[in-house]
Amino acid sequence: MRTTLYLIRHGVTGWNKKKKYCGYMDVSLSKEGACQAKRLARRIKHVKFDAVYSSDLKRAVRTAKIAFGKKRDITQIRDLQEMNFGVIEGLSHDQIMKKYGRIYSDWLRDPFRHRLPKGEPIGAFQKRITKALNRIIAANRGKTVAAVCHGGSISVFVMAILKKKSFWKYVPRPTSVTVIEYSNKPRIKLFNCTRHLT
Repeated sequence: MRTTLYLIRHGVTGWNKKKKYCGYMDVSLSKEGACQAKRLARRIKHVKFDAVYSSDLKRAVRTAKIAFGKKRDITQIRDLQEMNFGVIEGLSHDQIMKKYGRIYSDWLRDPFRHRLPKGEPIGAFQKRITKALNRIIAANRGKTVAAVCHGGSISVFVMAILKKKSFWKYVPRPTSVTVIEYSNKPRIKLFNCTRHLT
């Protein structure tokens, strides 16, 4: 019995374009992000999804509603939210370097060893996401489901499957599709695919 999980990152936001960290901040999808979600909708319209889940943050919920249709029942799960980036939430790279240069540089180099002030430890974040997605999988054995969430959320889950600690390597692009199949063990069938945007 095979279970298939589609992990979809939300569309781009204005803060993404300005390279600002929006983590827990409830930032809206931009017009460009909405267009990306419409293209995604055309790509996945022939896939029969048994259930659709989403982070409860606006950028993820709107992406899900555009991609899957307003009539589709979408279950919002708070634990799928992006990582809380603490003091750097809402700040650009230049602003962060001025205020928290050393701390930020250390965290970028190794987020598993270094923690952002008032931020969520990446280990705790990974446990939160893994637990939430494993609950979805357990509730949908033998089915095909989708979860619309965030770049960091997808990265830590992929790392858990691969047993890696390369956070930045596995952060996917906006509205990218990552497909994970489960039979005896999880297998990443597709990662960070954005062919619908080209």
